[in-house]
Amino acid sequence: MSILSIASLRRYLVDRLRNTASGGARWKPSPDQETLLETALEALNVARDNKALVVVRNGIIIDINERALHLCERKRKDLLGRDVHLALFETPPHDRWQTTLKSASGATTIEVVRQPLGQRFQDVVVFAIRDLVERQKLVAQLEHQNMRFQAALANMCQGLCMFDADANLVVANDRYAEMYGLPREIIQPGTPFRRILESRIAMGAYVGSNPEKYIRERLAAVRERVASTKIQTLSDGRVFAISHQPMSDGGWVATHQDITDQRRSEAKIAHMALHDALTDLPNRSLLNERLEQALAHVKRGDIVATHLLDLDHFKNVNDTLGHAVGDKLLQAVAGRLGALIRETDTVARMGGDEFAIVQVALEQPADAATLATRIIEAISAPYDIDGHQVTVGTSVGIAIGPNDGVDPDQLMRNADLALYRGKSEGRGIYRFFEPGMDLELKARRALECDLRNALVEGQFELYYQPVISLGHGNITGFEALIRWIHPERGIVPPGEFIPLAEEIGLIVRIGEWAIRQACSTVAAWPDDVTVSVNISPAQFRNPGLVQAVIVALADSGLPARRLELEITETVLLEDSEATLSTLHRLRDLGVKIAMDDFGTGYSSLSYLQSFPFDRIKIDRSFVKDITSASGSLNIVRAVASMAKGLGMAATAEGVETQEQLETVRSEGCTEMQGYLFSRPRPVHEIEQMFLSGDRSRLATADAA
Repeated sequence: MSILSIASLRRYLVDRLRNTASGGARWKPSPDQETLLETALEALNVARDNKALVVVRNGIIIDINERALHLCERKRKDLLGRDVHLALFETPPHDRWQTTLKSASGATTIEVVRQPLGQRFQDVVVFAIRDLVERQKLVAQLEHQNMRFQAALANMCQGLCMFDADANLVVANDRYAEMYGLPREIIQPGTPFRRILESRIAMGAYVGSNPEKYIRERLAAVRERVASTKIQTLSDGRVFAISHQPMSDGGWVATHQDITDQRRSEAKIAHMALHDALTDLPNRSLLNERLEQALAHVKRGDIVATHLLDLDHFKNVNDTLGHAVGDKLLQAVAGRLGALIRETDTVARMGGDEFAIVQVALEQPADAATLATRIIEAISAPYDIDGHQVTVGTSVGIAIGPNDGVDPDQLMRNADLALYRGKSEGRGIYRFFEPGMDLELKARRALECDLRNALVEGQFELYYQPVISLGHGNITGFEALIRWIHPERGIVPPGEFIPLAEEIGLIVRIGEWAIRQACSTVAAWPDDVTVSVNISPAQFRNPGLVQAVIVALADSGLPARRLELEITETVLLEDSEATLSTLHRLRDLGVKIAMDDFGTGYSSLSYLQSFPFDRIKIDRSFVKDITSASGSLNIVRAVASMAKGLGMAATAEGVETQEQLETVRSEGCTEMQGYLFSRPRPVHEIEQMFLSGDRSRLATADAA
């Protein structure tokens, strides 16, 4: 049987002594023997912890427990009644010795502790056995575990400290000392917790401004014996997460993790989620949040003004000077807007070149008008961006809450309607929302829907305006100009639907249709007549442009020399390398290239040198004032002279009077077009008026 306790050992020994009494007589210990037996059994307490026990009387084994049987790998029946020296191990007259235990598989080294039962029982001895080999293994395992424990402590990213029930340090790793700047002697076992706190305070690594209060709070916290995790910001700005876990023996263990970088990253992510990456202004989400708060807390009689604005001609800046300059311009605009508002107001970037401002706690709409005026003035002032003088304008749409809307979506929508009205009325102005503006938006959406159907339903038509040679007065060609023949509205001006087509992405399809239609029509006209087709910047950027031209020429049979494509300076400045590549591919087909509206954009003579244009078209804005403004006259003269020097034709657009005609001719222009000779006309009128008879006279076809 296994001896599990002093009481069971006592009962066991009494039974054994009785059974082994001489002559087999029953034995009952006397009171003195009982006391001695109790004393002996108490002495066996140490032996019991070793678990392997052998009971011997007069050298004969009278019992052996399971642990001892396991060590010697024998059965109980094979050992009981045998001499212990012969069966198991030698028994020298010592209290403790090392010897060899005989086992079934060989021998093992053991330590034996003799536990005699006193003078009255000199013939009874309990031997406690401990396996030294197993102990050595356990010691080695313990050393290995300790080494792994120390390695784990040394490589933890958290600081760890353990204290006993008296608040003295049991163990702490180097990371803990490093986090708080503690010297190594402070983190030795036995150091009181209070002393460690005082050392942390001396290093400036504590919470709050009152060191004694901090110590009291920390000592009180550990006495509460409640598991907790707290985030603490130290006086030096670092943020620690401290996890406190009480232990059953009255002590506690705590881990300290520096989460400063994590908190900074979280704050950065949270900031990025609510702010524009380019300008660092609040974004649409944060603006809506603040606008919602402003509407919810608006006081009786106060108003909230929402300003929506975008930049006029910002696309030209991107197209001509590049996106890097455009980005810096947006940052400069953001800075100017931020300087105009109060701390309680919000300026946000909504995306692209669109910004919004929320003014809170206003007394009257006039306050919003004042800010809008300042916005327009500030934004319109010139910018110096990387050595470039840049000028943009802006228009502002204003919606007043809660009158124009009780939620952010409604207010922003109405401000957008007001902005659209302002831009349609000439730009550089502000407009307040009016209920009727909603009807305008619906009309615009209806126009957009009609425009999407117009191409499918064949509602577009090309009109043609003659181009006249100023040398001999002949018609040398025609410019194809698109018209939308709306079934209900009649002719829709290009200025009304072309920007909309660009905005909704239809301009490329419409442009390709115009090329095909022009080639097909002019192919039937006299062989010396050419046709010019305008190419929008969006269409020119389309990689399918060259292929579309090839297909149009092949399908119509029109020789490439009779087709001329007109591009603006804006196209040239978007991506010079790709642009020149496309131009040369078109030139290789035999197609002519003209620069349209020369002088109205960001002119650069280098582009005229980098690509041999066939023709330069002088914008009608210069021709209009040529007889009254010396500036316009000088520009026309310079462009015509430059074109002649480069071997290019110079065409004056918008010639409407005889005086203008004579002036552009005398200044060196080689061609003209304008209402003086003919307005743009549909195909049947062109064929009837100009292609059925003599084309050699320069006359005013529209004079009648």
